[in-house]
Amino acid sequence: MNHPKRLLLANLAWSTEIATREPTFFSTLAQGQQPRVLWIGCSDSRVPAERITNAQPGELFVHRNIANLFTSDDGNASSVVEYAVHALHVEHIIVCGHHHCGGVRAALSPPADALPLVNRRIAGLRELALRHRAELDAIDDFDERVDHFVALNVVEQVRLLEASPIVRAAKRRPQVHGWVFGLREGRLMQLTDMRDAA
Repeated sequence: MNHPKRLLLANLAWSTEIATREPTFFSTLAQGQQPRVLWIGCSDSRVPAERITNAQPGELFVHRNIANLFTSDDGNASSVVEYAVHALHVEHIIVCGHHHCGGVRAALSPPADALPLVNRRIAGLRELALRHRAELDAIDDFDERVDHFVALNVVEQVRLLEASPIVRAAKRRPQVHGWVFGLREGRLMQLTDMRDAA
């Protein structure tokens, strides 16, 4: 059986189970959304926001991209933040990076000629790596360096969001949080202390 067909069958089983257990679930879901959290995460298939937080449909407004980046000149990310903050009035924005991030790894490696769009997307991440070069070069193990840079990247994205005119103009400004998901443990770690020290 091919993957798309398996996914459709899994959806049918899921929707049937939910409808049997909670007959009004889907009619309630169709009435609208009022999530309290905007989640900005990585596109990596190993880090599905709803699954790792055990959130139900409607709890998280989710935006995912390579290396969980936010830049004000990215129309996609900015429109998601604008809608979440000014239309949905989310109370929290969570930027969640993850260990072993391919986008972060790519930013610490020579550009891949075969991936020009990815290279353009992570250009700001490469600049961030240069700003932290001495700190990163002091870490001998490359995987540890990647994971450390994951945290530095999250802290930077939190800073960019907090400085964003979209967030600053909110009637009720949401709190912005920086988290990292540890793939080996399956645990989320808050970076509040690291952000305060930055």
